[in-house]
Amino acid sequence: MEELIIQAVEKGMASIYGAEVDVNTIQPQKTRKEFDGDLTVVVFPFTKISKKSPEQTAEDLGKYLVDNVPQITNFNVVKGFLNLSISGDYWLGELNAIAQNKTFGQAAPSGKTYMVEYASPNTNKPLHLGHLRNIFLGFSVAEILKANGHEVFKTQIINDRGIHICKSMLAWQKFGNGETPQSLGIKGDHLVGKYYVEFDKELKRQAYDLAREAITKYDETESFNSLPRIEYLKSEASKELSLIMVMTSDQRNVDVIADCYKAATEIMIEAQEMLKKWENGDKEVVDLWKKMNGWVYEGFDVTYQTMGVDFDEIYYESDTYILGKDVVEKGLAEGHFYKKEDGSIWCDLSVEKMDDKLLLRADGTSVYMTQDIGTAIERYKNHPNLNGIIYTVGNEQNHHFKVLFAILKKLGYQWADECHHLSYGMIELPDGKMKSREGTVVDADDLMAEIVNDAKLMTQERGHLDGLSNAEKDELYAQIGLGGLKYYLLKVDAKKGMVFNPEESIDLNGNTAPFIQYAHARIQSLLRKANELNYSTSYTDAELNEEEITLVKLLKDFPIVIKEAGENISPATLSNYIYELVKTFNHFYQNVPILREEDKNKLAMRLVLSQSVANVIASGMKLLGISVPNKM
Repeated sequence: MEELIIQAVEKGMASIYGAEVDVNTIQPQKTRKEFDGDLTVVVFPFTKISKKSPEQTAEDLGKYLVDNVPQITNFNVVKGFLNLSISGDYWLGELNAIAQNKTFGQAAPSGKTYMVEYASPNTNKPLHLGHLRNIFLGFSVAEILKANGHEVFKTQIINDRGIHICKSMLAWQKFGNGETPQSLGIKGDHLVGKYYVEFDKELKRQAYDLAREAITKYDETESFNSLPRIEYLKSEASKELSLIMVMTSDQRNVDVIADCYKAATEIMIEAQEMLKKWENGDKEVVDLWKKMNGWVYEGFDVTYQTMGVDFDEIYYESDTYILGKDVVEKGLAEGHFYKKEDGSIWCDLSVEKMDDKLLLRADGTSVYMTQDIGTAIERYKNHPNLNGIIYTVGNEQNHHFKVLFAILKKLGYQWADECHHLSYGMIELPDGKMKSREGTVVDADDLMAEIVNDAKLMTQERGHLDGLSNAEKDELYAQIGLGGLKYYLLKVDAKKGMVFNPEESIDLNGNTAPFIQYAHARIQSLLRKANELNYSTSYTDAELNEEEITLVKLLKDFPIVIKEAGENISPATLSNYIYELVKTFNHFYQNVPILREEDKNKLAMRLVLSQSVANVIASGMKLLGISVPNKM
């Protein structure tokens, strides 16, 4: 219709005013809700040709379009805006086309290939609430990109090495007494996470002991050099500590002094030594690392299965952490980077108005940026046709990815322009931020189980479960609970932070997944009754009322919304569309008779319309990773 109007306006301007109009200035758009009409043409660009006011130009053009375009039945003018009303027959034809299109909303193959990175957990703890937003976002974006006709590879890089991994390993070694997931009957990631917390407890205990001893010794000797384990304190920490220690006793903050001592504790020194052993390939340490990481991977797999997400490729930091070093050395030789007197290698980012970035330390070891540079290049080597990578990472890493993409461009990789950081805001609890070391996070497994149980209690209280087997009931509870959780985290613009409220996520009212799922189940119930009554879904002609036209318009927008969600990398765009569609259908359902309609053509058309709405709800929710029940 938009193309038809563009052609008709072009002909109309030539017919009325004898002049050609630039087709790029003809841009039909949806009529605003407060005005009558379906599509609006802005006529201000045409007044130079008409030599008339915008209102008169719109009047002339509106009359021409009504007389020459059968699908346009009426028009009205609001200043320089020409609002056009489209015939019911046209919208009926659109409904027929939608109903017959089994892949409605899916774009044709684009020939483009993208990689979406999400999850990327550490192997020292189980997944938590923050991971859920990350994973649901990444998975949904991948599905939306597929719907846009792109080939998509879902990937993650698992952070399976480093000091934080050694902390869990060392604590289990010291305090675990040989515990295993099997001996305790818990998931492996939970067991490893338990010892990550234990490490932090022991670290704090030792740091507090050193802090108290330091205060006592300083009071006795007033000598900074007499403080315990001073040889292990870094210079910067020593400076801070020296300032604190010269305070009078009543001014001293034991917590601050303990923080200065954390690097000097025996357990932290042991963890650093374990990391060195791992990097040197010490068999005992490597075997322990493999065993405990294996426990974690088994636990992760169970969690991912519950979430309903998957991956096509997995990268491991233990394989990739040395990637990029050769790239940096080559970049230095080609003049892209520079070396300081201490031997460290840096990238000058002054042109990009950012601080210079360290890429290799003076001792030749790499930093995270070095690894990310190497990993990105490796991915493009593995997939030569890759058009871009989308990194699903929290907004605390915004600067990191700006630097990464800038460095890749400096190295001549033009595909860096196609790389995108899907930055998302943090999730907080009502009482503040989560901290993994202190064990105050909301565990993903526990949260999902709790929400599914809440959905079970809510559904049992409402009834309507007759005829469902226990397995079908359990599946329904999971659909409602996990659907509510996913939708709650996806409906908010990813850039915004949010406070998580599990009770709201499964509310049957408002902008929630259960509200949407219930609408789908209601339509399926309607269609089952129609089938039992042998009502036909074939019709020769049917006049659409305003409620029905509004629904068809929304249905027709589905492919456009999928395209926008893909271009903007925004599941929230799709979420809000589905919610609007369901609200509009509910209004139609309450106000327009369907099974009670005596006109068989209208009844059949309304059944087809309802089925089309259900199909779009199911398709759209699937792109969000959410399934919809047929009974609820």
